[in-house]
Order: sequence, then structure tokens, then C-alpha cells
Amino acid sequence: MSNIGSILLFILAVAGSFAAFTVVYRFFVPQEEEVSAIGGIGVEQKEISVFAKLDPRRGFMDKMDIFFARGLGLEKKLEETYMLLGRPENTDPLKILHLKELIAFIIPVAFYLMSDSFLAAVMAPLGFLSPDFFFSSRIRRRQEDIIRNFPTFVDLSALMIESGLDYMTAFDRIVKIAPKKTELEKEVGTMINEVQLGYSRRDALRRLAIRTGLQEIRSFVGLIIQSDELGTSLVELLRNFAGDMRFRRLNKAEKLAAQASTKMLIPLFVFIFPTVFILMLAPMIMDLLKGGMPF
Repeated sequence: MSNIGSILLFILAVAGSFAAFTVVYRFFVPQEEEVSAIGGIGVEQKEISVFAKLDPRRGFMDKMDIFFARGLGLEKKLEETYMLLGRPENTDPLKILHLKELIAFIIPVAFYLMSDSFLAAVMAPLGFLSPDFFFSSRIRRRQEDIIRNFPTFVDLSALMIESGLDYMTAFDRIVKIAPKKTELEKEVGTMINEVQLGYSRRDALRRLAIRTGLQEIRSFVGLIIQSDELGTSLVELLRNFAGDMRFRRLNKAEKLAAQASTKMLIPLFVFIFPTVFILMLAPMIMDLLKGGMPF
């Protein structure tokens, strides 16, 4: 009976920690807008949400999913995370939520079994938030891969447009001749498929910027839209844009190189200098301990 009581108290402690977490989260985290803006013009998210199939009448899991997705306002954030991950085939926003719920259950139970203390219940919100660090790391690596190949893509686009191709045809040609499909080519290919399915070019370009989440892509999209509206030469704009990106990348590399000497001080003082001092002073200390210096 005492074991059952302990389990019930632990469950209540976990529920209480999540209740406190919910209050704090809803108070400090701003509500997300229904519309994403690029270049000052809104782009509505028209896809049907995977959370729309949840029904609280079907069981406990659906009720819990609805609580976290809608009660905490995580629905749009989970969908955005899934989109920025590149829409991997083996997952979806609901599976991401299930992973967060599973870790939020496993971590406090593990701490409770090790410590036999109800304070382990406070680990439940931390477990719920911990997958976000992993997803953020994956999104950052994906964005770095996109931006690494982007200046070359812009230069090739300018070259093909200068030869007489339309910019959308130039993008399609670059994707087809690419020896290896990087994340950038995959996203551009998705944009071209959307145009073929009936999206306007402007909307397809804006959706490309939303899916990547990069300021450089947003600027690139705004550049093309501005060229279409004003009738200016796109070739010169793209070349200047590619040159500006390379200049900023060079400045960033120089800044990181300048910071390297400062960052090296920490391992020098913590690891290298103590080792050098030990090697230099150890013989003298040993001689002192054995009865004095030899001179």
C-alpha cells in the first residue's frame, strides 16, 4: 500500500510540476502569429495541421497531446520545427511531441528510482524541453549546409539568366545538373514542384524562405520579387548579392580568427600551464622532500 501511495504522490508531483511549468510558459512565451511575413507581405500557412486529427473523445493520449499542443501553444512551434528540419520522412510534428512526452516521463522516473525523492518530479519539464536542444542543433547544421552552397548557387543562377534563361528555368537546370543534391537543391526542387502544382512564383519563393528560416534566403527572395515588380536587371542584382555574401563570410571568418587567441587562453591556463609547472617544479620538490637541494 505504501508503494502505491508513493507512486500516486510521485504522479501528483509530476502533474504539479507540469502545471507550474504551464503557467510560467504561457506567461513568458509570446503567442505566435497566424501569419508569417516576408518582405512586409504576409504568407498564410494553408497546410492542414497534423494536430487536426486529434480527438479528446478517443482516449488519454489524444487528450494529453491536445493539452501540450494547444494548451501550451506548441502546435505552430512543433510544425515550424518539423519544417525547419526539412520535413524528414520518418517523423511529423505529432511524433516530435510524442518524443518530448516520452522523455518527460522517462527522466523523472529514472531520477526517482536513483534518488527515491519526490524532487525528481521537477525533472519532468526539463525532460520535456530537452529534445529542443537536439532539434535546434540539427536545424542549425542544416542551415549551415544550405548557406555554405548558396553563394555558388546565386552565381550559377546569374550566369544562366545572363545566357537567356528565365530565373525559374535556371533554378531547375541547376538542380538537375547538381552531382549531389544538398539541402539547398532539395528545397529549390520543392519550390519548382510547387510552381508546377499551381502555386504562383511569388508564393513559391516566399515558401522557400519560410522553409529554410534564413535571412539570406529571405533577402534573395525579396530581391527576385523586387526585380519582377520593378523590371530591373536581375543578373547584376544577383552578382552583387553573391559578392556581398562572400564579403560578409570573409568578415565573419576574420572575426572568428581574431577571437581564437582569446579563447585559447582558457585551455592554456587550465591544462597547459599547470602541466608545464608540474614538469618544471616536480624534480625540485622531490629533492626538497628527500633532504634538501643538491647544491
